[in-house]
Amino acid sequence: MTPDLLAPLDLAFWNIESADHPMHLGALGIFSAHSPTAGAHAADLLAARAAGVPGLRMRIRDVWRPLDLRRPLAHGLRQPFNFGGAAREPDPGFDPLHHVRLHAPARGFHAEAGRLMQRPLERDRPPWEAHVIPGEDGLSFAVLFKFHHALADGLRALTLAAAVLDPMDMPAPRPRPAEPRRGLLPDVRRLPDALRGALSDLGRALDIGASVARSSLVTRPTPALTAEPTGTRRTAGAVVDIDDVHLVRKAVGGTVNDVLIAVVAGALRRWLDERGDSSEGVAPRALIPVSRRRPRTAHPQGNRLSGYLMELPVGVPDPLRRLGAVRSAMDRNKDAGPHRGAGAVALLADHVPALGHRLGGPLVGQAARLWFDILVTSVPLPGVGLKLGGHPLTAVYPFAPLARGQSLAIAISTYRGQVHYGFVADAKAVPDLGRLAHAVTEEMETLITVCGP
Repeated sequence: MTPDLLAPLDLAFWNIESADHPMHLGALGIFSAHSPTAGAHAADLLAARAAGVPGLRMRIRDVWRPLDLRRPLAHGLRQPFNFGGAAREPDPGFDPLHHVRLHAPARGFHAEAGRLMQRPLERDRPPWEAHVIPGEDGLSFAVLFKFHHALADGLRALTLAAAVLDPMDMPAPRPRPAEPRRGLLPDVRRLPDALRGALSDLGRALDIGASVARSSLVTRPTPALTAEPTGTRRTAGAVVDIDDVHLVRKAVGGTVNDVLIAVVAGALRRWLDERGDSSEGVAPRALIPVSRRRPRTAHPQGNRLSGYLMELPVGVPDPLRRLGAVRSAMDRNKDAGPHRGAGAVALLADHVPALGHRLGGPLVGQAARLWFDILVTSVPLPGVGLKLGGHPLTAVYPFAPLARGQSLAIAISTYRGQVHYGFVADAKAVPDLGRLAHAVTEEMETLITVCGP
């Protein structure tokens, strides 16, 4: 099987990783249990099913190829220089039992998830894990899925996780177009098109780079959200009712996403004030990822992301004014499009040669704090109920990677009428993460009160 070259942004995620800043996504699913042995049965099922999922057998290895024109052009990624890149390929020694692990019963699922999230995935094996954690009461168990961002983005990770859950009715994935066999040398007939494309991409990269630089000239780091890395992790979760979100949205306008981001701003305000860090004048810069994936994309598992950048109105005391500020900022971002501002920095990955990602990855990872203070991302989930071994999934908390120099990342998913906020934080910098999660539900209650009849 021909190795599948990593898309530029995948390669960037692979190379900016460090021991203290693993670049994996996570999702903590909570299942109701019919018996105390449900967790062990679930672990057996996951291992058995993983063996039959091709995407879970893929490892990532280095590719030292000086020039390859046809492959990038076929994918619509005009990046001919793959020297120093990486590719996905099947692992001939794949052992699903190594990736699916059953743990001892735990009283708190998030406490165990935080410890597991801080451990990097093994880079010489398929970069994913599934950890089954039985509950001490025997009435529930949790599964923590971890996928390296170079293996899958949020949508791809969802597809891979769904493949090991109980079968459900979902649209079949579109088959990937067959690719012509490649020789050792590039087809000279493609050189003029490649040159024109490279020049066009250079101009586009310079334009994006200038926009990123302009948006990053003035930074006002929020001390509570930025800290020296300790390599430790803590997770927490909060749940709000989607009907309450719609009630607020209908009362004041905007989108569901506007309300969810405003809740984050209000929760941060409560949290900062209660821990003794004044929220007055605080406006942390939030990166809001935006998917650029097209329905018929030729590279379905590659990360295709840009982002919006906005200042969260944490320092605004009135909740409706905070929501209005979020709505206005998001409207401006949408009008400008995802190719402007510091949030567009991910687009530069498409224009950097593979060797540049390998050499510059550590520097890019350290520069994240110059662009944003906190990540707030949404992860889509199917509207149907999910099960594992017949046990219903009752809640799912998504987790985002934590960038270097940042103490907190927030991911949001809607499932079965509820919005789940998943928090990942540096455990030493944010020991009171549970209090921040509780502030989310308090902020939602406040918005309902001020928007009610």
